[in-house]
Amino acid sequence: MHASKYSLLITLALAIPAAASAEDQPGPTLQITEDAATVSIAAAERPVLHYQRTMKPSRPFVRELFTPSGLNVVHDAPSDHIYHHALMCAVYVDGIDFWSEKKTCGRQVPVALDIAAIKSCERGCRAGFTQNIEWIAPNGDKRLVESRTIEVVQLKGIDVPVVNWRMRMETPAGKEKVTLSGAHYSGVGIRFVKSMHKIGTHFNADNKLGVLVRGDEHVTPTKWTAYTAPIDGKMVTVAMFDHPNNDYKAHFFTMSKPFSYMSATLNVWKEPVDILADKPLNLTYAVVAWDGETSREEIEAVYQQWIKL
Repeated sequence: MHASKYSLLITLALAIPAAASAEDQPGPTLQITEDAATVSIAAAERPVLHYQRTMKPSRPFVRELFTPSGLNVVHDAPSDHIYHHALMCAVYVDGIDFWSEKKTCGRQVPVALDIAAIKSCERGCRAGFTQNIEWIAPNGDKRLVESRTIEVVQLKGIDVPVVNWRMRMETPAGKEKVTLSGAHYSGVGIRFVKSMHKIGTHFNADNKLGVLVRGDEHVTPTKWTAYTAPIDGKMVTVAMFDHPNNDYKAHFFTMSKPFSYMSATLNVWKEPVDILADKPLNLTYAVVAWDGETSREEIEAVYQQWIKL
């Protein structure tokens, strides 16, 4: 699909029987719109996310991510680290830096994007798209092939939308192996908005933090992690989920000073990950953004519903 002013609107309205209880209801209608630069997904006409489908300047990413009340929790290209792009994926591939944005760094080049029909199921409904991305080295060589699916899931009985981030990473044709490496924060990460820095609280499913790397930066193997902090005086909570069927267990990186950041990593700073020609890497994560301070029990309840999809 390509047109400078093309816009597509897809909606789904699920019929709710008059006698249905609140927990049986599928939640708000989902909508997708797109143009040449952005794909947006909304729930009941309230924005959930805006995805930058083009390179800006070196990768596509989720540019804005909203709570149900409309508060954007992510920051694109802050002045202290302009290569932090809101909600993004960045690692090293075969020793090539796909994290920074220098001339010596690689680029994630989008080659196709397909919007899927909105689907309903017994646990809710979902709307999303799949983008094919080629990870290109500075010399023009293709180093990695990725199929990325971004999807909003409206679970029955859950007020807040769940954003899925699914990846299938493969070797390019003719290449037997590629190796992922990087720093302790490399992976699918979130750079939070400025007002959430320094004064927030990180917590996770196991109620304990893992390895302390530096400052308040921890790397913790756990099934989900969360961060609560204020935006313009209003508290929000953002959680990241790791799916139990992933090829590698997530080690979540967290920090709040001097800025707040969270990422699902493969622990590649300790053990680089090889992707073989006959064994692609499959990963599924999710991000959920609530208004207010959300309890560990509520996050766990959403997580348990999410993994049953």
